[in-house]
Amino acid sequence: MVQAKNVDEFIERQRAGIASNPECGNSHYNLGVGLLGKKQYDEAESAFLSAIDCSPGMAEAYVQLGGLCLRRGDLEGCLDFNNRAVKMKPGFSEGWGNIGFVELQRGNVDEAIRALKRATAFNFRFVQAFTTLGNAYLMKGMVDDSIEASLKAIKLSPDFSVAHNNLAIGYMEKGDTQKAIAHCDRALELGYEIAPEFLAELAQHRE
Repeated sequence: MVQAKNVDEFIERQRAGIASNPECGNSHYNLGVGLLGKKQYDEAESAFLSAIDCSPGMAEAYVQLGGLCLRRGDLEGCLDFNNRAVKMKPGFSEGWGNIGFVELQRGNVDEAIRALKRATAFNFRFVQAFTTLGNAYLMKGMVDDSIEASLKAIKLSPDFSVAHNNLAIGYMEKGDTQKAIAHCDRALELGYEIAPEFLAELAQHRE
């Protein structure tokens, strides 16, 4: 198959495919992805809905629709679409990761941890899920578990600033100020905005 030269050509190919085979869920899905690349969000949403109409088991389309809900601040819609995704494909780590993220945003920490543990079990290289899990464990006061999850995240992606921030907080909770300072400094180097009160607390322990 000849590669498309750019997004516009990719989109036109998908539209041509749909014209010749309107029931092809993959073509509708690919069209949605192309439209997302152009930031044509309403059109992309229509394409993903068409993909589901043609292929009701297409979990990836549900996740994309959930992402569009999240973009407009609709947490309930995002949660609903991702729940539908993992119902269609129980081992779909991205769906579980998104459920965990949304549940954490809603303050449902136990539900978030359950979902994120599934996400990382199905995909042991899911950096974002390990990081969100580390954050959730911090919120539960489960500091050792938080550090373990965050260390897995930075092993996979050494420059993931949020994980370094979580480690700084975790090590500070454990009283290991030098490790806390090291991870805080790394998060700052990577452009992460550390809470001012935490920076002030760490400043008291700098030599």
